[in-house]
Amino acid sequence: MKTPVGFRFILILTLIATTFAGCSRDPNVRKQKYLHSGQRYFEKGRYREAAIEFTNAIKIDPGFAEAHYQLAQTYLKVQQQDRAYQELNRTLELQPENYSARSEMAELLIGHHNLQLAQTQVDWLLQHRPDDPKAHLAAAYLLAAGGDISAAIAEIQKAITLAPSDGDLHLQLALLLLKKGQPDEAEANLRKAVELNPKAVGAWLVMGTYHQARGWYGQAEQEFRHAIEVDPKNPEPRAALARLFLVQGKKTEAEEFLKQVKRDFPDNSADYRMLGDFYLTTGDLDKATAEYAALYQEHPKDIQVKNNYTQLLIQKNRFDEARKLNDEVLKASPKDTDALLYRAQLQIAAGDASGATVALQTLIKSEPNNAAAHYQLGLAFQKSGNMEDAKGEWLNAVRIRPDLVEAQRSLALLAMRQGDMGALESAATQLIRLQPASPDGYALRAVSHINRQQFAAAEEDIRKAIEVAPQSHLPYVERGNLKFVQKQYSEAGKSYQDALDRDPNSTDALRGLMNTYLAQNQVDKALAVANAQIAKSPANSSFYFLLGSVLFRDKKDLNGAEAAFNRSVELDKNNSGAVIQLGQVQAAKGEVDQAIATYQQAVKDHPRVPEFYTLLGGLYGSKRDWTKAQEAYQKTLALKPGDPIAANNLANVMLQSGGNLDVAMSFAENARRGLPDSPNAADTLGWIYYQKGVYGSSISMLQEALKLQAKQHAPDNPTIHYHLGMAYLKAQKPALARQQLELVLKINPNYSEAADMKKQLDSLKS
Repeated sequence: MKTPVGFRFILILTLIATTFAGCSRDPNVRKQKYLHSGQRYFEKGRYREAAIEFTNAIKIDPGFAEAHYQLAQTYLKVQQQDRAYQELNRTLELQPENYSARSEMAELLIGHHNLQLAQTQVDWLLQHRPDDPKAHLAAAYLLAAGGDISAAIAEIQKAITLAPSDGDLHLQLALLLLKKGQPDEAEANLRKAVELNPKAVGAWLVMGTYHQARGWYGQAEQEFRHAIEVDPKNPEPRAALARLFLVQGKKTEAEEFLKQVKRDFPDNSADYRMLGDFYLTTGDLDKATAEYAALYQEHPKDIQVKNNYTQLLIQKNRFDEARKLNDEVLKASPKDTDALLYRAQLQIAAGDASGATVALQTLIKSEPNNAAAHYQLGLAFQKSGNMEDAKGEWLNAVRIRPDLVEAQRSLALLAMRQGDMGALESAATQLIRLQPASPDGYALRAVSHINRQQFAAAEEDIRKAIEVAPQSHLPYVERGNLKFVQKQYSEAGKSYQDALDRDPNSTDALRGLMNTYLAQNQVDKALAVANAQIAKSPANSSFYFLLGSVLFRDKKDLNGAEAAFNRSVELDKNNSGAVIQLGQVQAAKGEVDQAIATYQQAVKDHPRVPEFYTLLGGLYGSKRDWTKAQEAYQKTLALKPGDPIAANNLANVMLQSGGNLDVAMSFAENARRGLPDSPNAADTLGWIYYQKGVYGSSISMLQEALKLQAKQHAPDNPTIHYHLGMAYLKAQKPALARQQLELVLKINPNYSEAADMKKQLDSLKS
């Protein structure tokens, strides 16, 4: 039967539609479609969209090597090196012969100073592609990172022999020559680089940076502007020009220029973020935060904007807003490294150091070379009081990224707190090398010199800090510290005041100024300068804390101290020092219930901070509310397992309340291990031995408690003598028992167990 023409036409259309529908469902077609779409976005500089498309291709085919490689390139463009490393690593698993990926992997590892792994990649490149200039370039990078500049230059020259018309090789040679201190030869190679490739943005940028370093600002500006003309979509030349304006002190010109950049490139994230980053770099957190708030409204889907804004909100202590924004990012991108790091920071800020530790350890397990994660893990350990592990993580961070300033600074501050002045000097010198135009390193190194009485060296570092940052308060604080140590109180006070004139909110400067008066027994003057500075900076929580501390400790003005600490906490509920002191003042006034309420509010605000539960336990213990005291100490130990103070106190509470002696002993033994120099910990364990009837061990431990007390020149504790007297009594040593019990009554005639002791003494007479 002959098919009607109309029907045949419909059948053909159906077949065509089916064929195309089948193609659209073909995973190979779909992944290629995403790949090509991503490449188009990449070429337009729309890297976020490119990353999404390459990721979609990988979801369809996890073994799609080209998509992994392209995604790595995208991450490199947006400076997400850890993610780039993961994608390059996966590319090489799928395509071991991908020499471009190997070359980039080598460069990435070298940049993170992981030279051992980088050597493996470079060896492969030299073995398999000895005539490839990129292999010799990678070898040069590795040698330079290891400090062998001459050998690195030789490798670059081999590469130039293989590719004499490659301008980038001349650029890299110029950089090495500059590092070796051969500026004329370097400039000749820079000129060769731009001659071979006039559109090489990198060469123009280096040329401009070179001339900027020599103080030839006009020429540098021309070269940066030429770089902008060569590649109008590249944000780096604009950033370089803005930095040049700042170097010349033209902050207004830099700001206006970056405002224009934002107007000219409203759709390019790297460009429209420059203004906010400029405010952050220049230390204007208020403007930076306002700018990023506006960017967040204008570009609500830009992950980098959200992450940067989150970072600023954390710095401004606006934790609730930061947490909400962070939740948005992680909901859209659960594995976003920056967002996971900010989540951990927020946990640390909320007192949840243990939660942050777990999260960061999980992140590091998947990204072992994530220096920022190691740094944050160090902060989490520090918050938990685990300083050895904190130091280890910061050392890991600088091993992976020696240029990670925050980790170097943390190591310096830790060395300062531990009194290791040699380590402090070393870390401060590293900071100076990384940031020679910042006062921080010089100021910290001055601290190391002051503590070793190397006053001339300290003065020189302070002078250098003032030279590079005349408006910074830091060097003036250290000059004040230097003069204070030399007991030149008038000069010290002047320097601290100079610091406050530069930064009216400097807590260190006000503390130093107050200490100059306290050192001269001029308490009222110390209080006067505190009140004067509070009048200038009435929203500074730390200033009220300093005021309250002097009122409490030196003036014995409990009402005034309470008011000051209350105000400090009102301004910043995260000021734990003020919260702790407030409760102590209230307890000193006999207002134990009010002190308990203060710490109860503290644990409500910071449920993961163990110290507040320990303080609550002490207050409940003073009221002989053993059940609540025990609960409080148990919460401390749940948050901070092994905390020796809480363990010791819990053991005492169990003794007072008739708890299980074996359990109490385990806590007391933990406390003794954690506090080997504590007379109280030794006393607790000795008294438990007494309760268990092991009198010989009890006497030995209680004698040790007295030795520790004497060694530390601590006030004579009648309780230790009472416990030892009772142990002697049980051990049938009446003369020694009498000696100890009489000593208790001599120290404190109203001792709580006085009536019982008098009975015991009467029995010893008979």
